[in-house]
Amino acid sequence: MAEITYVRGDATTPQGKGVRVIAHVCNDLGGWGKGFVLALSRRWPEPEAAFRRWHRERAKNDFGLGGLQLVQVEPYGWVANMVGQRGIRTGRSTGVPVRYEAVDTALAALGERALELGASVHMPRIGCGLAGGRWAKVEPLVAARLTARGIPVTVYDVD
Repeated sequence: MAEITYVRGDATTPQGKGVRVIAHVCNDLGGWGKGFVLALSRRWPEPEAAFRRWHRERAKNDFGLGGLQLVQVEPYGWVANMVGQRGIRTGRSTGVPVRYEAVDTALAALGERALELGASVHMPRIGCGLAGGRWAKVEPLVAARLTARGIPVTVYDVD
């Protein structure tokens, strides 16, 4: 069983060798413009373009809560767009947008793909920024769906 490693740094520049997947949580509205996605878009245009196309063509694909989209950005680098957030937080919002069951479903799918790719997974504290989730609820999902299957996970906290 692998463990979750916590480091200070930028999740868009994952540490280590081999195939690496950067995982993050997206909303189900097709919005891309705040939070961690801005750092991704500064590095690569492909994850945003693929996410917007996935949302736009959602009537013909699997876009929705719990969905996973893997986008290759480098020869050994991928970005995992995981739909784990219902809507976005607004001034009138009650409750948080994160949907833990959707995050769990997406992580399970990511686990399958990471094993196929022989990849490690790298992420910020997914679902805990704009999505409003608590790491105490997300961390066990990451452990169950990834590290318990032998997939190394590194979680990055910004300096």
